[in-house]
Amino acid sequence: MLNKLKKLDWGILLILICLMAVSAVAVYSATSNTSVFYTRQLMYYGIGFAIAILAVLFDYRIVLKSWYVLYGIGIALLILVYFAGAEINGAKGWFQFGSLSFQPAEFMKIILIIGIAFLLGRRQGDRLNFSTDILTIGAFSFLPFLLVMIQPDLGNAIIYIVIVIGMLWIGNVKYTHVAIGLAIAVGFIMLFMFLFSTFNTEIKDYLVEHEKKHWYERINTFVNPEEADPDAKRQSENAQIAVGSGGLSGDGFLKGDMKNGGFVPYTYSDSIFVVIGEEFGFQGSAILLLLYFLLIYRMIIIAFKCYDRRAAFIVIGIVSMFVFQVFQNIGMMIGLMPITGITLPFVSYGGTSLVLNMASIGLVFSIKAHQEVYELADN
Repeated sequence: MLNKLKKLDWGILLILICLMAVSAVAVYSATSNTSVFYTRQLMYYGIGFAIAILAVLFDYRIVLKSWYVLYGIGIALLILVYFAGAEINGAKGWFQFGSLSFQPAEFMKIILIIGIAFLLGRRQGDRLNFSTDILTIGAFSFLPFLLVMIQPDLGNAIIYIVIVIGMLWIGNVKYTHVAIGLAIAVGFIMLFMFLFSTFNTEIKDYLVEHEKKHWYERINTFVNPEEADPDAKRQSENAQIAVGSGGLSGDGFLKGDMKNGGFVPYTYSDSIFVVIGEEFGFQGSAILLLLYFLLIYRMIIIAFKCYDRRAAFIVIGIVSMFVFQVFQNIGMMIGLMPITGITLPFVSYGGTSLVLNMASIGLVFSIKAHQEVYELADN
């Protein structure tokens, strides 16, 4: 036990402690009128650290061998939450247990990474075959994507796509397949934007009728910012004003006006970067990005040192997930990306997302700790 704990990546652990400090300060500032969110966030971090550290003692290969069981559980939860889940912010994707909640879509991200890693591992580094590999992984990923889309949870659905793309790329996909995929993606985006602009009124009426007006507003604000409803694009505009007003060093801790005046909603969760940008300025934002860079760098180093290709695929899948979430969350606060419900990893308030992100790090810890064991077993 002690030998495995000694193999813990102390660099990643230190980075997570720093991110916890950033999260605690930002959540406290965003909810300074109550201590509930702040204390819960520290509690979630405590649970997360316990899971991540104890995961070192657990052999990740057990999870790999049981991927189909986990996949079945994940799909069952996504189906069940649609019928018995609680609706929050227009999406029916949470199981509510008193004041606590659990989001199966977050859990499914880890399952998806594990399952794809197992499927890619069968090729042993050979070029992926379109029919037996890419289509199989596509079908494997499409069902959870569809179930999450109908909740609707656009943010997590997009993350599923990013995970698949990132893992296929590292899994040695053929360049011709990449070119075809890019052409299809670009064509789909252009067609979507054309149809959305052409049939704007009809799409709006349909989504409003089906109580999905927030979907229309988010897309329309990004596609047609000049013609969008001023109320709909106010969150994005106010977020940019808040981040820009922070300047080089920020307005100071607890001195941000945008959150206190209620001009930017959910500053303790989805919009928490606004608090950091406004109160700590460019310097504080740069330190946060540096922490993310160091975290990703350490994880990529672990992936490079893996003897087991499946383990490397898992790490890269987790890296893809984190990189996109950071880019999307910060991008939507500075006007580069459309508004979605994607949280800032390890910083935004949230029990399910934080604990499962820490569990993902625990999986990385387990992979690092068991690589030497794997090598000896093979020899």
